[in-house]
Amino acid sequence: MPVAALRDVPQEAVELIKSFEGIVDGDPRTVNLDAYLDPVGIWTIGWGHAVRFRGQFLRGTENRGIARALYPGGITRAQAEALLRGDLVDYASNVTALVKVPLTDAQFGALVSFAFNVGVGALAQSTLLRKLNARDVAGAADQFLVWNKGRKNGVLVELPGLTRRRRAERAMYLGQNWRAAAWPGAPVLPAAPATPRARTTTPKAPPTRKRGVRPAPRTGR
Repeated sequence: MPVAALRDVPQEAVELIKSFEGIVDGDPRTVNLDAYLDPVGIWTIGWGHAVRFRGQFLRGTENRGIARALYPGGITRAQAEALLRGDLVDYASNVTALVKVPLTDAQFGALVSFAFNVGVGALAQSTLLRKLNARDVAGAADQFLVWNKGRKNGVLVELPGLTRRRRAERAMYLGQNWRAAAWPGAPVLPAAPATPRARTTTPKAPPTRKRGVRPAPRTGR
């Protein structure tokens, strides 16, 4: 059965992801970048690369030694770039499989950024995806803004970093200036016309690999 060709993640989407993931150094006393604990307690390195150990996300301060042993000496910025690009291959593949309608590069990039942040499973079950596949472009765009909450002390609250990221992703999806939309107080503008790239092959089923798929949204540093 024919499958969809792997689609490159647009550079603007990569820049959006980098701007919100940040590149944190877990030990600034050393030359290279070291692993650090992210806001939901997962060991991470580079631009949001979740560290795995024995097939599971590595969590908790008690596993600091394992995290450092997995990346002895840390990684360079170029290696962080390579890890991010490698992670995005999976997300691009999953987005391609889940979406049944043609997408512009901007729409595709926004969806990859969204999935990278909230997880492929969340996208698969979302009203955003349902509206998108029903060709409700405006309705799908507004659904980005719903995903701006996280838990603090067990309570689900709006997180400013996630609000900025969702506004940026929505703007990119609509072909607008995502950098302007990311700032607090920026107006939510109407949709801009866009020409989607036609799909010429049958989409494949979502891959079963789980590398990099996250259990919860990040706060958007």
